[in-house]
Amino acid sequence: MQERPRTRYAKTADGVHIAYQVVGDGPRDLVFVPGLVSHLDFMWQDRRANRFFSRLAEFSRLILFDKRGTGLSDRDVGSATLEDRIEDVRTVMEATSSEKAALLGYSEGGPMSILFAATHPDRITALVLAESFAKAHASPGYPESNDSFVTKDLARLVDEDWGSGASLKYFAPALVDHPKAREAVGAWERMAGSPSALLATLKMIGEIDLRPLLPSPQAPTLILQRRDDRINPRARGRYLADHIPNAHYVEQEGDAHILWLGDGDAMVSEIEEFLTGVRRAPSPTCPGNPALQRHCGINRPRRGAGRSPMESSSGRL
Repeated sequence: MQERPRTRYAKTADGVHIAYQVVGDGPRDLVFVPGLVSHLDFMWQDRRANRFFSRLAEFSRLILFDKRGTGLSDRDVGSATLEDRIEDVRTVMEATSSEKAALLGYSEGGPMSILFAATHPDRITALVLAESFAKAHASPGYPESNDSFVTKDLARLVDEDWGSGASLKYFAPALVDHPKAREAVGAWERMAGSPSALLATLKMIGEIDLRPLLPSPQAPTLILQRRDDRINPRARGRYLADHIPNAHYVEQEGDAHILWLGDGDAMVSEIEEFLTGVRRAPSPTCPGNPALQRHCGINRPRRGAGRSPMESSSGRL
């Protein structure tokens, strides 16, 4: 298991303290832009989350942070807009001396990443959008889904039953009957955000519509989507791929919205190949320890003997 990295704080231009961590020392910066909630310290205690982030840190300098209002960052921040939240990304990049980075936007972190790429194109080397969307609700010309999930179902769960692990039925339905999984997710809920903060965030998510910005990102883009995700239907991942220039779409099996509760290894392998041109398959017996995975991994050059979509004949973009 990867030891918990040191947590530091950076202050945004509007005075909010953002908690962040840096893991690994790879040749490229990768900023993980979290979804609804996160907790930097607590997530390293989860074996599957530990393995997921440890593997990302194998081929990158991984920058992690908790958005304002969640986790270890300042909690009492009022109703933060999407524009407020991309200031969190800029702040941690400045604090870590990251001039350019690839962004891995997960769920709600996807719209954040798209907006950041549109407003700071010179800071982005690539976009990876996992289980994400451009707009929260259905409308003419945009894929339908169970819109009551955000407006009613999850909001009612947060208001009445947050902290019990009940959200597992949405975020990872295959694990809903596993008591230990429910207990772990319940602890995650309690640590990551208060009910009031979550309700404010859900209201903001319901107002997201970044469709006009989708032609803007010029960086290479990878869309990762699980086929049976109940929160973010695959039609919405497909919509991103169809409207972002030269985006590459990969659909995987599974129903888990939380990246590491499904086949996290498959997710990381796609990201690694997209960013580096090489897919290493860790042995099933290897733990999520980067030092050990260097010995357990199998290098498999793909896409032109190790060249990734981020490389051109003149070198790395």
